[in-house]
Amino acid sequence: MFGDLFEEEYSTVSNNQYGKGKKLKTKALEPPAPREFTNLSGIRNQGGTCYLNSLLQTLHFTPEFREALFSLGPEELGLFEDKDKPDAKVRIIPLQLQRLFAQLLLLDQEAASTTDLTDSFGWTSNEEMRQHDVQELNRILFSALETSLVGTSGHDLINRLYHGTIVNQIVCKECKNVSERQEDFLDLTVAVKNVSGLEDALWNMYVEEEVFDCDNLYHCGTCDRLVKAAKEEKSKPDVNLKDLQSEEEIDHPLIILKAILLEEENNLIPVDQLGQKLLKKIGISWNKKYRKQHGPLRKFLQLHSQIFLLSSDESTVRLLKNSSLQAESDFQRNDQQIFKMLPPESPGLNNSISCPHWFDINDSKVQPIREKDIEQQFQGKESAYMLFYRKSQLQRPPEARANPRYGVPCHLLNEMDAANIELQTKRAECDSANNTFELHLHLGPQYHFFNGALHPVVSQTESVWDLTFDKRKTLGDLRQSIFQLLEFWEGDMILSVAKLVPAGLHIYQSLGGDELTLCETEIADGEDIFVWNGVEVGGVHIQTGIDCEPLLLNVLHLDTSRDGEKCCQVIESPHVFPANAEVGTVLTALAIPAGVIFINSAGCPGGEGWTAIPKEDMRKTFREQGLRNGSSILIQDSHDDNSLLTKEEKWVTSMNEIDWLHVKNLCQLESEEKQVKISATVNTMVFDIRIKAIKELKLMKELADNSCLRPIDRNGKLLCPVPDSYTLKEAELKMGSSLGLCLGKAPSSSQLFLFFAMGSDVQPGTEMEIIVEETISVRDCLKLMLKKSGLQGDAWHLRKMDWCYEAGEPLCEEDATLKELLICSGDTLLLIEGQLPPLGFLKVPIWWYQLQGPSGHWESHQDQTNCTSSWGRVWRATSSQGASGNEPAQVSLLYLGDIEISEDATLAELKSQAMTLPPFLEFGVPFPAHLRAWTVERKRPGRLLRTDRQPLREYKLGRRIEICLEPLQKGENLGPQDVLLRTQVRIPGERTYTPALDLVWNVAQGGTAGSLRQRVADFYCLPVEKIEIAKYFPEKFEWLPISSWNQQITKRKKKKKQDYLQGAPYYLKDGDTIGVKNLLIDDDDDFSTIRDDTGKEKQKQRALGRRKSQEALHEQSSYILSSAETPARPRAPETSLSIHVGSFR
Repeated sequence: MFGDLFEEEYSTVSNNQYGKGKKLKTKALEPPAPREFTNLSGIRNQGGTCYLNSLLQTLHFTPEFREALFSLGPEELGLFEDKDKPDAKVRIIPLQLQRLFAQLLLLDQEAASTTDLTDSFGWTSNEEMRQHDVQELNRILFSALETSLVGTSGHDLINRLYHGTIVNQIVCKECKNVSERQEDFLDLTVAVKNVSGLEDALWNMYVEEEVFDCDNLYHCGTCDRLVKAAKEEKSKPDVNLKDLQSEEEIDHPLIILKAILLEEENNLIPVDQLGQKLLKKIGISWNKKYRKQHGPLRKFLQLHSQIFLLSSDESTVRLLKNSSLQAESDFQRNDQQIFKMLPPESPGLNNSISCPHWFDINDSKVQPIREKDIEQQFQGKESAYMLFYRKSQLQRPPEARANPRYGVPCHLLNEMDAANIELQTKRAECDSANNTFELHLHLGPQYHFFNGALHPVVSQTESVWDLTFDKRKTLGDLRQSIFQLLEFWEGDMILSVAKLVPAGLHIYQSLGGDELTLCETEIADGEDIFVWNGVEVGGVHIQTGIDCEPLLLNVLHLDTSRDGEKCCQVIESPHVFPANAEVGTVLTALAIPAGVIFINSAGCPGGEGWTAIPKEDMRKTFREQGLRNGSSILIQDSHDDNSLLTKEEKWVTSMNEIDWLHVKNLCQLESEEKQVKISATVNTMVFDIRIKAIKELKLMKELADNSCLRPIDRNGKLLCPVPDSYTLKEAELKMGSSLGLCLGKAPSSSQLFLFFAMGSDVQPGTEMEIIVEETISVRDCLKLMLKKSGLQGDAWHLRKMDWCYEAGEPLCEEDATLKELLICSGDTLLLIEGQLPPLGFLKVPIWWYQLQGPSGHWESHQDQTNCTSSWGRVWRATSSQGASGNEPAQVSLLYLGDIEISEDATLAELKSQAMTLPPFLEFGVPFPAHLRAWTVERKRPGRLLRTDRQPLREYKLGRRIEICLEPLQKGENLGPQDVLLRTQVRIPGERTYTPALDLVWNVAQGGTAGSLRQRVADFYCLPVEKIEIAKYFPEKFEWLPISSWNQQITKRKKKKKQDYLQGAPYYLKDGDTIGVKNLLIDDDDDFSTIRDDTGKEKQKQRALGRRKSQEALHEQSSYILSSAETPARPRAPETSLSIHVGSFR
């Protein structure tokens, strides 16, 4: 086993730092656990190395051995880094022992590893799995150390500490001649059978004389005959049989109090007696020694309720059973160690009063043990096998007491400090990874109920907040955190589990029990949480639960012509129905008084398997009929003679079966035929359809190698080419679809077909096309697109068009491939002018928010800003903010320029940097505190940014953020509960308003209508009962009066319910305009202005124009597909949820 131990195999020794080993026994998924309350470290068992662990712990707790080993520096032992150098002599075993002892002393881990040490021994995994004799190991290890330390100052380390001499003397009874022989020893072997203790065994072996007489006479050389003699053995120096003591001092009150309670019957004692026993045990009272650091004794016991149990009147204390740590017998008890710890000398006492604490070290486990239990645990077959003793006269220097860093070399101190920092970091990361998860918060006020499900009012990005939270905390903690995040929230807050379904967002169940942890509520990582009042969203009562889950169904029926007659065109349209609604509600939704409903059990509207629902089953729910998302329903009017189904239940029209595709010639080549009809099935290959179309269109055969088929959507747009190897089913092409035969090959499986356009305002049909490899980087793809579009320069970047046909987040990772960024064929990329800022920086356009209010300090610059349009573009939009003149006026935003700023910079730093823009110098703003910052949303001021010292990252601005700055007469400090409102007083009889004045309304005491009315009345010094107020909605040119009470009666409480103005229907926020009427001089009920009338009229004209353009587009689409004998059914519209994941990159 130990054959290689004497020879230092330098090439096989691990030089890894803490946490790294040459041999990987198990994959460490988590960092090692920290030390327990004993503050002692165990040693991990490698499978059968408990005997090794016992010896190493014993040597470690022998300070003379440990510090003698520490005294040998790198200049004598060498460096780990030099072990592979041919001429270097690196003494690996002492170095590994030094590191192991340093880890046991200083490293904050439950157990150290001996892997590197056994590697230095040259052991294999077989050796580490076997049990061996610890005495044999001790001798061989000492011998190996002596060999390793030859030529160093520690060459006599073992001999100096453990060497002894036995003197054998035989005294002749006749001539008194003494025959003497000396023998060296490192350990003494004694027989313990039939003796009462170790002292008796040593007495029998080395002190008691052995007499030679009778038949066992001694031959004396002096007398030259057999004589009587006496033999005795003496050790030199004498062995002092005293208890083993260690310098490791455990002085924590937790250990001492537990030791006292363990000695009491039933582990129970009055608190007053506990203090007295503590004084008797350590020689100093609790108040003098521990009160300053730990507080009063009873408070300390209360803080450690997991260990101590106080009675209700706090008169007695009991040690909890589960904290009474007993030694476990997982391994052989021969290999356990018992150590007795002594605290440091008590200050102010003449004599050294010791308070011993015994600990049972069993591999990784270090547990306290009572002295009376040691006898019971280690007796009989389990008795101690090898004992180490230390001279009782040895004294430790004062600086070594309670100082585990004493004697440790500087390089090991630095290594252990660095390892502790690394361990703390890994534990924090592991704790964060294991005990935190991400929740997606959907904010109720930013949603509305539409088409059977919940949808964002603005965009998914602004309506969903990602929150990382500790799942060990309670639901109440989560609710409180969300309250703090949502400063505007007032009233009840209900948290409900929601899920994204094809129809939209649906609420399933509300979370109750604030005392439950998030683990107990079974909330999953990435769960969608809907934050609302539990009743309604946007004034609409919301049904929750799985029973009313919205289903998105494809409903097919015959189209109705403009004359009201049924035509032969089959229309497929998506509809949303609750799962618990009756099937018959489909007829009501389509305004069909009576009809037959067919469901397609085959799951494909073009296949077989249509089944009519009997009349008696019309009252069954959609779920009971087995319908799910994407199911198809066919509606046949009972008065219609054109049957859509034959007796074989196969879907047909009155003319022909729909088992064909239209292929149009778009190759720009002359042909007798412009369009042909190709019969096909769902399993027909696209290649076969293309070749067949080329033949029937009578085009050149050469097109077979240089053409492709591209689907045509309902608007006549050519979509991404379809690979030849696909079947119609794989290509998701429905029967009756139109395809275009175009020049050029379809992309291969490793290529992408992309649309791209310049700018964010893309008109349909203006996109360009390109085929690139999916492994191309974003930077190279940008270069190809710039080259194809004829653009030059480096100041461009790419954005992906989102599902709203708007420019999405930029593709920031320019070295990433398109495949890594989940770019797919058919996606549209936008070339946007402007270079992306570095990672961690924002490029923020800055706008000047031009107030046109009452004359003041800033008015002197108003004319300058209006005439300096060369700085940038000017946006003007009707808005509530900055109302000027005599009515709610236009917001005028003047573009000043862009700034690049770190996401870690504060809002004040952003203002300061914006003030360095050249146009800003003419405004004369003295300090950044005299600026108010708003986000720009829809070309108007949006969210007010408060708290100048808050980092920009915490505002969650996004990469498309734009900021407008508004000048102030003086600095302001708005709190989280303050709402900034623009108030205007209506001028009687003129349908106009006075210039706007800022009003700060604190909603901490309740954001109700009564609170706001009182604040406005105080602001204008009017009686509260003599004013009327209304909120202005600039998008609709409407005023909504705000009264103190509404007349809605709740079902549970028969009383009037107060409106919280930050919720529906007012959604009051910073910057909103509040109109004020003085009823003392104005009793008109109307709040509107002449501009409102004009704005509403313009809105009507625009709506009419949109309706006409849609009708024209529909006619154009019908003309494109007019040659089809049976009109093609349009592709089902894609929902935003299908690319929901992409919006979160």
